[in-house]
Amino acid sequence: MNTLYDSEFFAVVHLLTPPQDATAPEGLQLARHGFEIVDKRAGKEVYLDGSWAALFQQHLSAWQEKAPTQDEVEATLERFAGLAQQPLVLH
Repeated sequence: MNTLYDSEFFAVVHLLTPPQDATAPEGLQLARHGFEIVDKRAGKEVYLDGSWAALFQQHLSAWQEKAPTQDEVEATLERFAGLAQQPLVLH
């Protein structure tokens, strides 16, 4: 788990899940990756996996080429956080 972004309003964590299919031949086991976006204002979080994670990864790659302002990052995170349905629960 790697924290990619943390501000007053949002936090973004990259999660890498090791392969869990013990029956798959070695080399064909795929690790899964996803991103958790926490909207601190709304107290909700969303986990992006699959095609949503790939889309978010495109934003990250674009940000590496052209450093965005904090306002640009927060605007993008706000759009993705609109998908959030899961209330934030602290353990």
